[in-house]
Amino acid sequence: MRFASLLLMQIGLSIFSATSCAEEPSYKFTTGWYSTQGANQSYSHGVDLNLRRSTQDSNTWMAWYQSLEQDLRQPRVGWDSALSIQNLRIQPSLQAASGGFVGGSLSVETGESWFVGAGIGRTNLKPYTNLNFDPNDAWMASGGWRWSEHHSLSMQVVRDNRLNPDQQHVHLIYRAPVNQNERLTLDVLEKSGLVQDLYTRRYGLSFGYEVSHFFVRVAYDPVVNFTPQTMWRLSFGTRF
Repeated sequence: MRFASLLLMQIGLSIFSATSCAEEPSYKFTTGWYSTQGANQSYSHGVDLNLRRSTQDSNTWMAWYQSLEQDLRQPRVGWDSALSIQNLRIQPSLQAASGGFVGGSLSVETGESWFVGAGIGRTNLKPYTNLNFDPNDAWMASGGWRWSEHHSLSMQVVRDNRLNPDQQHVHLIYRAPVNQNERLTLDVLEKSGLVQDLYTRRYGLSFGYEVSHFFVRVAYDPVVNFTPQTMWRLSFGTRF
């Protein structure tokens, strides 16, 4: 898969160049554990390992997801960036995975204390382990208030606009510093749309906490990816 190969090459070049620079790069390693059950279906779980390198204006990452019960393994790679043009902040992203999957998104945001944004995501509809959990082929709108870099309250709407235009996520996200080395994130999620031809509305919740270079996140996600099953997620890791 040529696209995935190019992304892997970019990640490798980024890591190599980082070791030859005086300035230390910023890395983030995350382990995710996903437990899915309910709807009279067999219990399954999955594990995902993700290594991300961040520079001043972009991120490159590689990841591996595996679920023994589903006999599923999928490596993934990705890139995203943040560009500033006058009063606009433009954020493109690209992802690729085994099986021929390719996807991307483009969003634009403006404003300082008060801010608004909009975006769109597209894929080639190849099989993909969606650990983003929002619809990938969708439009997005957001807005909120930012007290500081790590203190904000925002709302984001993500609505499928391709295969399942009835499916929608609404996030209410609060981020706050606890002290100089600790931060928390609270995400309240409303999900609505058809699940097995029945209109369904459910609510999810995730809580994240970061202290120094370590972080943990716990999430409850009903009708995950608009299936009748419920998922619990635990993610933890470190920055170095």
